Amino acid sequence: MIDLGLSKLAIIGVVALIVIGPEKLPKVARMAGTLYGRAQRYLHSVKTEVSREIELEELRNLHKEVQDSAASFRDEVHQTVHGHVQEVEALFDGQEGKDTASYDPGAYDGMPTILPTTDDLERKARDFRRKKLVRTSSVPAWYKNRHGTKRHVMSGAARVRKYRPASATTSSKSFF
Repeated sequence: MIDLGLSKLAIIGVVALIVIGPEKLPKVARMAGTLYGRAQRYLHSVKTEVSREIELEELRNLHKEVQDSAASFRDEVHQTVHGHVQEVEALFDGQEGKDTASYDPGAYDGMPTILPTTDDLERKARDFRRKKLVRTSSVPAWYKNRHGTKRHVMSGAARVRKYRPASATTSSKSFF
């Protein structure tokens, strides 16, 4: 950029005053300011458009890299699965010639299966209904009275007044 100091701007102003004249100088200065503002806005829009295009190109490259890595991973998984399937088929083919009656594919899943009984299901349903009732409804007042639970919320000041010893609340001495 051009290095314009205060002294250079003063010289330009004096030359403009002499060449243009004092009557037209405010109009020219106003027009120069508006043209300068338009030029700044245009340069800003060009810069943002260029940066947007650069970011878009980077995103396209990143998208292509991700797709390539996903395709290579997919191919690798397919090859591994195909290899394992061939191994299992080879084992089954080798097993057919031997004693196949002793092989039961459903004999062991890795985890024992425990089927719930009807009593377990009824108990779970009862507990669910009880918990849902507690969550969705308020506790009746007669139940609170019988079991001694709190019925009212008490502020801190009210609690102090209620539980303060009697000698501190009723003093016979007067300050005056």
